Amino acid sequence: MTTYDYQGRRAIVTGAANGIGKAVALRLAQQGCSLALWDIDAGGIEATRQQIGANAQAFEVDVADAAAVRAVFEATVSAWGAGPEILVNNAGIGQLGALLDTEPDVFDYTMSVNVGGTYNCCRAVMPHMVEQGDGNIVNMASWFGKSGRPKSLAYCASKFAIIGMTQSMALDYAGSGVRVNAVCPGTIANTRMREQADTQAAAMGLAPSAERQHLIPLGRLGEPEDVAGIVAFLISVDANYMTGQAINVTGGLWMN
Repeated sequence: MTTYDYQGRRAIVTGAANGIGKAVALRLAQQGCSLALWDIDAGGIEATRQQIGANAQAFEVDVADAAAVRAVFEATVSAWGAGPEILVNNAGIGQLGALLDTEPDVFDYTMSVNVGGTYNCCRAVMPHMVEQGDGNIVNMASWFGKSGRPKSLAYCASKFAIIGMTQSMALDYAGSGVRVNAVCPGTIANTRMREQADTQAAAMGLAPSAERQHLIPLGRLGEPEDVAGIVAFLISVDANYMTGQAINVTGGLWMN
């Protein structure tokens, strides 16, 4: 594992109660970051906070609620006495369904959490990053944001949007010292979203992800730690000349 020195750096990680978000938080904490853990699951983020220790604080928030995000951001800044240098927008939901299987409220909710949540968090954090002339934002997209996939209308739409937002923000704020990149995970095991997707797939008569891993060139499902390592790299000095990128972490399943 590559070690980066993040001593004195402050990072907000959303969706930090489990899966990829928790793995990202643990990875950054191991390398010196002070963490603000945001999630709608109060019990889950408290468990993550306890695992990290004194260098982390937990804040319950629904990222789809713009007013709640603004309030929790102010509480985070107050607790630190300063703004963050790092934002990892990991909170998100998934829903299987083709167009005619996806009710309007399901589509709207998926977009409000995945796209609206990313927007709300970036909108809250960006002024502070611009003012201090230093910032790194990593948005969690997906390989489903690069290619339309069957029975994934709402999820694909939301992840395509996140990649577009990433590229637009990268162009708008590069001159302010803020880098914005995205990570595009493939099929990642040991996450709540994967469990839900497999349950939904079974109800549709589809094979679970474990039975499809033979399609992955590297021959296995990904782990949350595989994604966390890429996030750690993107916010490091080794990635200082990277912005507006959408990096695949798919085991070779998707290469564009």
